[in-house]
Amino acid sequence: MGDARQACKAEACDPLAQTPRGRLQSRRAQVHQQINKELRMRTGAENLYRATSNAWVRETVALELSNVNSSLQLLKEELEELNGSAEADQPEGEGVTVPMIPLGLKETKELDWSTPLRELISAHFGEDSASYEAEIRELEDLRQAIRTPSRSEAGLELLMAYYNQLCLLDARFVAPTRSLGLLFQWYDSLTGVPAQQRALAFEKGSVLFNIGALYTQIGARQDRSCPEGTGRATEAFQRAAGAFSLLRENFARAPSPDMSPASLSMLERLMTAQAQECIFEGLLLPSPKAPQGSLAREAAQVAAEYRLAHQSTAQPSIRDYVPFAWTTLVRVKAEFFRALAHYHAAAALCDSPPAEADCPATPQAVLGLPATSGPPGAAPPQEQERRRMLGKAHLKRAILGQEEALRLHAPGRALRRVDLLQAALAQALRRSLARYSELDREDDFLETAEAPDIPPETQQKPEIRAPSFSRVKVTDIFHRLGPPSVFSAKNRWRLVGPVQVAPGEAGFGLTLRGDAPVLIAAVIPGGPAAAAGLREGDYIVSLNGRPCKWWKHAEVVAQLRGAGADGVSLQAVTLLPPGAGDHRPALGVLLRGQKECGQGPPAPAPASPRPLPGWSCNTKRGKTRGRLSPHP
Repeated sequence: MGDARQACKAEACDPLAQTPRGRLQSRRAQVHQQINKELRMRTGAENLYRATSNAWVRETVALELSNVNSSLQLLKEELEELNGSAEADQPEGEGVTVPMIPLGLKETKELDWSTPLRELISAHFGEDSASYEAEIRELEDLRQAIRTPSRSEAGLELLMAYYNQLCLLDARFVAPTRSLGLLFQWYDSLTGVPAQQRALAFEKGSVLFNIGALYTQIGARQDRSCPEGTGRATEAFQRAAGAFSLLRENFARAPSPDMSPASLSMLERLMTAQAQECIFEGLLLPSPKAPQGSLAREAAQVAAEYRLAHQSTAQPSIRDYVPFAWTTLVRVKAEFFRALAHYHAAAALCDSPPAEADCPATPQAVLGLPATSGPPGAAPPQEQERRRMLGKAHLKRAILGQEEALRLHAPGRALRRVDLLQAALAQALRRSLARYSELDREDDFLETAEAPDIPPETQQKPEIRAPSFSRVKVTDIFHRLGPPSVFSAKNRWRLVGPVQVAPGEAGFGLTLRGDAPVLIAAVIPGGPAAAAGLREGDYIVSLNGRPCKWWKHAEVVAQLRGAGADGVSLQAVTLLPPGAGDHRPALGVLLRGQKECGQGPPAPAPASPRPLPGWSCNTKRGKTRGRLSPHP
């Protein structure tokens, strides 16, 4: 108690603490302290979770980890906003203040790439691992940076760059018979429980999950009061749905609940619903504003999407760890947009001119006409009284739906920015009550008829779009090891040389083919190359002490032709056949593939990232190279 009074006195005496900047810095410090406290609690709970074998204790600790994870996500979002100079509240406006659901990022611990990569580079590739310290440090720095990406396009590009590097690492360092020996650990985004796997695929899948989660955060923070903002939000939620769809299709054995097929399907459905909501909000904006009948059907479509999303959150396999706030908000939105559909149907009946309301594009169900009143597309009744009564019936259903949304919202008042949602629901209810009182008359002795449901229909269905990995160009960090088509953990080879090869009367006595690395396609018996121990199928990796793994065919030929009578010092590698029980391709297959294609650039070049998150990266094949004469 005394410490608190002293802190208050110190703050009162500090003039900087009374300024907006001082208060901002003070709040940042408080949030940092709370985050550190939650991290210590998580570490203790995690140790207990791993140490105990008691099912009841593990269940209790898992619940505590879930609560700590939720607190950490909220604190980190608040810190992000404080670091962004106190992000302003969303602007007020119809359909704009309703909050979206952003997904928290998966967290991970630091990882030591150095030991396994140095051992692999030294033992398998036969290189001096100490000379690759800079590359290993670059990879570790990149992974450290993706642990806390910014909520922006720059953060997305950072995650995609690391993902593309993982694809290149997979192609070079991962073999069917061995792993990197690294233990990848990531915390579940929904429960906070740690999960571990030694497969590089788990690392790739977790990064892809965070790409989708970051898209949700970017979409949720857009200013949807303008067409540009609604467009960006729609695009972000569509990309998020695409990321979760790719993850579900390519990652079957998920070690954590948030990456299970059921969870990913739920997230995909939820992001599709939020994209549909953004599309509807764009239609509410002026210039030009959509007709009321069209808005009614679009609102009904949003409600239908959220009902499907709520069904996915209620699945037995995932309902226990889906956040209660999510389930509540999805139910509230389903009721809210169904009520909004009835409100716009009433507006179409009461506000639109008869000529506009009677157009064939306005279906009978929207206006509440009975099925026996005429053929499909028939004009609604012209009597003003009939239109007023039908509009009143739709408003009654709108009011009941908005009251239900408020009732469902009451238990979820712990939701972030809940005041904005409360205000949006209350404002919609007041507007409906006001319109109902305008239509209500003292001489309305008959009971208001029951308005029919509004059929869902949309002119713009959300598209599930995969993240555009190809737009983030990366350079293979370990390009010095050579083209992964040959120099990878999947292949084995033996180094030949260096040998000195001098040209004879018929040249060097060999035929070259392909690019990066250049293949010795044929060796003339009795020629200089054969005498030096070179064989068909060898790859030239060094000329006169210069590495040439990435050289093109023309560059190697030019060096050989420029050699004098002393010839050249040459190093080559011979691919070895796979061992017993090894399922790698035979030597002949590898040689035929190299004879048919040229591989890679002559120097470090941007690698083309894969648009799909394949868990194994197969080398792309190029164009066929022609056969050369024995005289290079």
